[in-house]
Amino acid sequence: MTSLAVSTPAATRTILIVDDDPSVTETFERMLRLEGYHVVTALSAEAGLNQAERSHPNAIILDLRMPLVDGLQFLRTLRSKDELSTMPVAIVTGDYFLDDSVSRELRGLGAEVRFKPLWLEDLLALARNLLKS
Repeated sequence: MTSLAVSTPAATRTILIVDDDPSVTETFERMLRLEGYHVVTALSAEAGLNQAERSHPNAIILDLRMPLVDGLQFLRTLRSKDELSTMPVAIVTGDYFLDDSVSRELRGLGAEVRFKPLWLEDLLALARNLLKS
């Protein structure tokens, strides 16, 4: 079982969560904060890109299916920005029938792909993996 780790390096690491579902965003935020991470959130790809430019998080957990701008376009835009091009990103989706070409492009852009639902231990392992570099 994990415990609150306020004095660990997690407390100095910032994770941006971008998901158009407020309940997912809030749940992920709460679970990561309990582990000691600093968390910022955005409910759209546009807001997420603005937040990434403002806060320069250490990693991003990103929903794939969002209205207007989806996670793939978000990732393409992020990778085009010099100061954000190497930021660790995980795509989280409930789409178990993800097209192979989309999956290949996501991985080619350096994103890990995970499927919802993410349980507490899965989310924490994903965060640790994103931040290991």
